[in-house]
Amino acid sequence: MASGPRIVAELGRPETPDETAARKAESSRIYRSSQTFRNLIAALLATLGVVLVIALSVPRGDPGVTAPVDAVAVAKQVQGSYDRPVVVAKVPASWRVNSAAVDGDETWTVAYAPKTDPGFVRVSQGFGADTAWDAQLLKGAAPSGTTDIDGITWTVYDIPDPARAGNVSYAIGTQAGKDRILIYGSASPATTAIAAKGLADQIRSMNGASR
Repeated sequence: MASGPRIVAELGRPETPDETAARKAESSRIYRSSQTFRNLIAALLATLGVVLVIALSVPRGDPGVTAPVDAVAVAKQVQGSYDRPVVVAKVPASWRVNSAAVDGDETWTVAYAPKTDPGFVRVSQGFGADTAWDAQLLKGAAPSGTTDIDGITWTVYDIPDPARAGNVSYAIGTQAGKDRILIYGSASPATTAIAAKGLADQIRSMNGASR
């Protein structure tokens, strides 16, 4: 037996053809809207996935770490430019060279980070300098005595306020020909002496003396 037109509960009567068409059209609209939303979410998830893959595939390095500097190579260039001996301390291979450069056309400095010492060591060569240059570099620090390292006599500087002197807590200086050599930093005297010993032969050569 054929059924008659469906009675809609809200209306209490059968739908008219126009009402049926309107209901179906609204259902289609709601369905399409839900599909569009799901597609949007799926697209966003896919995009995030691609971004994550790219981010993970990019090589990463520590921006705070720079490549070691070849102090010997730089010194050769400086020596050629200034036509004078330029010192580079012979230090343990574990010591890292953070920088090697001429500052202000008159001071050659190599900065070291010794592996076995939390402090730093700088070896500076003042072109044509004397003890006044030491005091200038050390913010007015005064000599407190001398020490002998591998046959070279060094002036020891008393630094009462390391913060005022750029965190320098110990320094020794000596003459090398017409130039002045200063080793200074926050490393221990024993570590500083390693750099001084690594300069002894070069200093003797600059002073025109043999060992």
